[in-house]
Amino acid sequence: QVQLVESGGGLVQPGGSLRLSCAASGSISSINTMGWYRQAPGKERELVASITSNGSPNYADSGKGRFTISRDNAKNTVYLQSNSLKPEDTAVYYCNGNIRPMWTTKYIEVWGQGTLVTVSS
Repeated sequence: QVQLVESGGGLVQPGGSLRLSCAASGSISSINTMGWYRQAPGKERELVASITSNGSPNYADSGKGRFTISRDNAKNTVYLQSNSLKPEDTAVYYCNGNIRPMWTTKYIEVWGQGTLVTVSS
């Protein structure tokens, strides 16, 4: 079994910062691209940022300027540093990973359970 577990969400005031973490665990052979998505109430899930196995980041428009994605391959963990948060950043943030389990040569897409970020005064 392979899973992703997010942490770090919570309530933050406008202009504040949060650091989200997502750790992969289980019988993992390798991890390719990892990413962060978010889904606001009544809206579709959207990409915030992704990062390749060699550390090259890619930011969607929603993530440019105020979000920084990084990863620690030794810990199978990806991070999302979020700064200058706005009320419109309120959403459930999901971690996504393209992971090759030990029992197969194929990569599978794995999602975390999500962590709620609420930006409000």
